[in-house]
Amino acid sequence: MATKTLRDGTYQATCKERNALAAAMNGHSAVYPQARCTIAKGWAVFVREGKEVWECNAAYAEANFKLERVG
Repeated sequence: MATKTLRDGTYQATCKERNALAAAMNGHSAVYPQARCTIAKGWAVFVREGKEVWECNAAYAEANFKLERVG
């Protein structure tokens, strides 16, 4: 599967799962339904209400979340 390369920056991450149970089963409950995501040097850090809630590599974030650049 070919993926585009995310540029470093800030994104609004939206879980692709349709409900909280599906997100939890995939390990994405901390991000569900949305969180702010900062991509830097190939790493994604997810933040909600000013607190870091989850992190992963940028390729995983790109494949598993809808990411919309916000800044």
